[in-house]
Amino acid sequence: MSPTHQIQDPKHWNRIADSDYLWRSLSLQRWDCSNFTNQHLGTHTWKQFFLHQRRKELRLALAQPHNFICKVTKNIAFETELAYLSGNRLTVDEQEKSIICSVSPKQELCAWDVQEDTMIWSSPVQEFHFSNLVTLPQMHLAITMDRKKTIKVWNCQDRDALAVLPMPQPCYCMEAYLTKDGPFLMVGDAAGDIYTFTLPGLRDVSKVTAFQYGIVLLHCSPDKKWVFACGTYSRTLPQVFLTESLLRPSEGSVPLSTFLPHKLCASACWTPKVKNRITLMSQSSTGKKTEFITFDLTTKKTGGQTVIQAYEIASFQVAAHLKCPIWMGASDGYMIVFTSGPYLLLFSITGFLLQRFEDHQAAINNFWVDPCYVLTTSENSVHVYMWEEGGRHPYLRSCCHLENTWHDHTTDSCISSVMCDNASIVLRVRKVSDSSILVMYSLNT
Repeated sequence: MSPTHQIQDPKHWNRIADSDYLWRSLSLQRWDCSNFTNQHLGTHTWKQFFLHQRRKELRLALAQPHNFICKVTKNIAFETELAYLSGNRLTVDEQEKSIICSVSPKQELCAWDVQEDTMIWSSPVQEFHFSNLVTLPQMHLAITMDRKKTIKVWNCQDRDALAVLPMPQPCYCMEAYLTKDGPFLMVGDAAGDIYTFTLPGLRDVSKVTAFQYGIVLLHCSPDKKWVFACGTYSRTLPQVFLTESLLRPSEGSVPLSTFLPHKLCASACWTPKVKNRITLMSQSSTGKKTEFITFDLTTKKTGGQTVIQAYEIASFQVAAHLKCPIWMGASDGYMIVFTSGPYLLLFSITGFLLQRFEDHQAAINNFWVDPCYVLTTSENSVHVYMWEEGGRHPYLRSCCHLENTWHDHTTDSCISSVMCDNASIVLRVRKVSDSSILVMYSLNT
């Protein structure tokens, strides 16, 4: 068949429309699935994977309060974060469970099946309180730090930790991530050092002194190419490191990094869709002035050496009449979402107001954002939003409002943590005079 006839042949276009190349590209644009392989797909195609994921996302986005089953657990500790150990997110398995990790008041690390409202595993009682918790869902691993400065790696199946490592300094932040070279843990400590370890064995890979003060923010970019680090001292400039130079350190050489020329950094987030783009939230010491600054990162060969360059591409100041933002997030690289009092605001990176949501009567007291959803909480309610695919108007869609359905279990409380996957929403509700309760919403499918 000639090329002209082939182009006109409907079967030719059908083959293109079903090609793995096309649907894998679409999947990579929407989700962080660069490490997803044919082994994960099994007998399914990339087209089936993409359509299956979109159906799951829309199912949560279209859900109403009566579509959820709400379960309330016994007390949990309120000092540490919640984290998904595995979830109904990047999978073609309809039976995939939403599993979360939390800490009990007795200082046990616990794994909960959200759909069944069942604790499926717990560690032995720990002598020292947990101070930090992160997970690597792709490998079903939980990593904890305790107040004795000890890191432990758990598979949440065996009784004892897979690896234990005492640290010389308290660690304020940890980040677990999966690369083509394997799984790693990055730790920022009180002395200003960044440690990189293998997982699950905690084998030492590198140590870099980034600041003379403690590190409080440590974030990997979506493609795991860059690492953002920020110290406790607000006058210190934040840095961005090339991840490869931390994973493959050369003896006698300094890891590649660059400073971002803005002080007073209060928060920062990478953009899921533009993977070399990061937005900083800078705030004055009085909290009366907030500015958002967006940078693009790139590497360049100069005189036979590789250097990192950061380009400021946009910035704007928040209007003085708006309440100082506490939380922020980003989506397609051109929009920033943040809270201000009872409002959720969506701005362009240049400062143009795109949307204003007024779904809460009182000030928003917690916030969570990922490439698919935005969650806000106020007093005893939760609101769910969903990003529109491809950055189309209305950009962020208001979906569902869940009022207090756990009021019989606690009084004088507030939501201190919130998160979700495609099939569940999980809250930690902190009581004034006691520990917290775990509130788990699962879709009734």
